[in-house]
Amino acid sequence: RQLFHRRIGNAELRILRRVKREAHDIAAAALGRQPVEKADAEPRLDHRDGGVILAGGIAHPRGDIVAGKDLHAVVVVALSGSVMGLCVGGCALFGLFLVYIIFGLGLGQLEEVSGSYTNLLGLTFVPFPMTLSGYALGCSLVAMFNRVGGGIYTKAADMGADLVGKTEAHIPEDDPRNPATIADNVGDNVGAVVGLGSDLLESFVGAISSGVILSYHMFAKSLAEGTGMTEELLQSLIRFPLLFVSIGLIACCIGIATLVFKSKPSNDPHRDLNGATYVSAGLTMLLGIAVAYVCFHSYDKSLLAACLGFKVGFFSPWVAAAIGIAAGIIIGAFAEYYTYDAYKPTQLLAQASKEGATLTITQGLALGMKSCMVPCIVLGAGIICSYSISGMCGVAMAAMGMLSFVSATVSVDTYGPMSDNAGGIAEMAGLEPEVRERTDALDSLGNTTAATGKGFAIGSASLTALALLVSYVNIVQDNTEEILNFTLTSPTVLVGMFIGAMLTFVFSAFTMSAVQKAAQ
Repeated sequence: RQLFHRRIGNAELRILRRVKREAHDIAAAALGRQPVEKADAEPRLDHRDGGVILAGGIAHPRGDIVAGKDLHAVVVVALSGSVMGLCVGGCALFGLFLVYIIFGLGLGQLEEVSGSYTNLLGLTFVPFPMTLSGYALGCSLVAMFNRVGGGIYTKAADMGADLVGKTEAHIPEDDPRNPATIADNVGDNVGAVVGLGSDLLESFVGAISSGVILSYHMFAKSLAEGTGMTEELLQSLIRFPLLFVSIGLIACCIGIATLVFKSKPSNDPHRDLNGATYVSAGLTMLLGIAVAYVCFHSYDKSLLAACLGFKVGFFSPWVAAAIGIAAGIIIGAFAEYYTYDAYKPTQLLAQASKEGATLTITQGLALGMKSCMVPCIVLGAGIICSYSISGMCGVAMAAMGMLSFVSATVSVDTYGPMSDNAGGIAEMAGLEPEVRERTDALDSLGNTTAATGKGFAIGSASLTALALLVSYVNIVQDNTEEILNFTLTSPTVLVGMFIGAMLTFVFSAFTMSAVQKAAQ
């Protein structure tokens, strides 16, 4: 705000002319035309000439997205968003396989299946699950700083730019005379792209790790009860989530390709984006049958039932993963219902905004609270069904299945900030007003895709937390002679639940205060 209120002199005007000239040069080069030669020329960009979009943290010339061609805009954004999506899935899997190959196979940790080490606290542990937990913890730390820090930055920049520009100076959004618009564009990359990507990468790694960690404790439980679980079955349990998500990554490549290489995109960008997600999820579910067959078909059905609680033989882990995939799709559909402008909740909120800010805030909070109901019911049903079919391992497999096609989810989710930045650069480059109208429409759809991605992340985190809690209880129980009581009739359990629920609101309050201070 302080920067904006300084007098705009000739230097600022020359910078503005340069921005327009460079944008015209990029569009002209893309179409084989001659760039603008005169330094003081004021080029007028035709809306068919293209422009620049800041996509996924990297500046790319993207003519079609600002060109006003709605049919090609979705393809361009999907192609750029797939860079982020495939990086999330690929980097997470690359790290997991490095841990598996270097520590598991190279250092022989996979062969040590009992608690042969003792840490400084006196707790015995199995080496490979502890190593894998360290990798997941590193991802969580980075995700926390990227998500929280990047989220505070992007919201503060957005609020500050709107307050000083539209409210105080009464100039259009993303006007080049407002320096805060640059911070707003950068914030979309920092918070909405980097923050979301690291968050889903952490959830992805955590879901896979929870299944591997729980497998070791199921093996220890089987040894204690004498149900006959072998080390070969343990290794199959470890390999199954790794192979399943690898198949999911291949399915995501196919799903994204169906959108990117589509010869004639439809007139409905929303349907095209959903189609890529559904193709990825469906292929992951179908190809997962082969993974389950390869890993578990050689084991007797009664052995799987006695050791792991598998009710339908080698199909059990696949059924649990399929339940997770279905639950994720349903949660995403309800997130879409509450955020897409074609449905009633968003229309009701738009009507409430005619009566003033107070009713808008009240109605928005009410809709947000109601939107939590169905996802909670779906998660509860998913937990019960996966547990009844595949035991506690089934809950971990459901969490893994929900994020097995994370690359497609992130690719679609990145659509929003890219469209937002496209509109900002179109405004700063002086493109036709109708171009900004088109990018605003794409940006509105991007808000829906962002809500869908958050639904997948939160749903899988709930399932992962349950699987990790069971593993934690088993570890503590193995290192103490007391009988642990984690029922709701225990006062300590109830107190812990109250504190946990309270911390969520306290943390949210601090982050909201940070946004307000930074915007000021």
